Amino acid sequence: MSADLFTPLELRGTEIPNRVMVSPMCQYSCEGRDGLPTDWHHTHLVSRAVGGAGLVMTEATAVEARGRITPHDLGIWSDDHADALAEVTAAIRDRGSVPGIQLAHAGRKASKTRPWEGSEPLTGSDGWETVAPIDAPWPDEGSEVPTRAMTATDIDDVIDAFVAAAERAHDAGFEVAEIHAAHGYLLHEFLSPVTNTRDDDYGGDFEGRTRLLREISSAVREVWPDDRPLFVRISATDWLPDRESWTVEDSVHLAGDLAPLGVDLIDVSAGGIHPDQRIPSTGAGYQERYARRVKEESEGSVAVGAVGGITTPEQADALVRNDRGDLAIVGREHLRDPYFALHAAQRLDRLDAVEVPVQYRRAF
Repeated sequence: MSADLFTPLELRGTEIPNRVMVSPMCQYSCEGRDGLPTDWHHTHLVSRAVGGAGLVMTEATAVEARGRITPHDLGIWSDDHADALAEVTAAIRDRGSVPGIQLAHAGRKASKTRPWEGSEPLTGSDGWETVAPIDAPWPDEGSEVPTRAMTATDIDDVIDAFVAAAERAHDAGFEVAEIHAAHGYLLHEFLSPVTNTRDDDYGGDFEGRTRLLREISSAVREVWPDDRPLFVRISATDWLPDRESWTVEDSVHLAGDLAPLGVDLIDVSAGGIHPDQRIPSTGAGYQERYARRVKEESEGSVAVGAVGGITTPEQADALVRNDRGDLAIVGREHLRDPYFALHAAQRLDRLDAVEVPVQYRRAF
């Protein structure tokens, strides 16, 4: 019998109770510049667990302070961050969901104001120097954030930062860790020839450009418990067909390289490397074809999650039933409806497979 949206997903020793995952969505809501979670983060994440999602993933959580997109981003570069996040993971588990964390570094897309403040480059003492594979900043129309090409020492420091962040994430009670290598942030910047023209071991051909992600994946796997899954989010394509760029074929190749390193699931998104990208469509499931391609051509060596334009229970269920993906990763619909999974169970006649809070049962 084929799986459906409410069939548990077992990865290593962790069981995700259904195939609905809350996509990492930045909230830009830390107070001050300390990167600590607030009541907003607690409510945002735990309410989706109350709403029945099998896996609740934090927003992009910076492994070091200079890796934040904005000064208001969540972080996990200190024990104080882990201690504060432990309260969130405990509450998510109490509601029967699995807590996950996305470990991230913004690279040259760091040091900006929040989106509702224009995503403008920060200047003076408000901002900071960013790091990237090369010294080309993100091509803003206005002023540009100073960007420094990473040295060998910088690369070692970033690897160490991801490892330390994973150790803290474990201490905080997270059961899934995801390495963010998509959307034009640091690790994607190393993957793509659009942003990586280095001539050392971390540039050049596919092997060189994927080296940093492979090394980070291996190093994180060494400290992440054997019974807990490790995900990697990638941009399957740069959406830049008129220049040398990262392609779906590259993503298939990368998935095959990451699986033997202990990566359990590839979270397949797209784009973000350059403002000239040409998105072919933003309709329902517009990135699903990339996830399907990675899943089919990796021949079962790694699980796959699909994200982008998943808005209905039927669509999410079909994704799983037709074996086009192992997880339906739902972003904006979870902002519109924190109880997406419960409503999906109701619509699909699968309320038997979810735990509706006793306080809410009269509504279901």
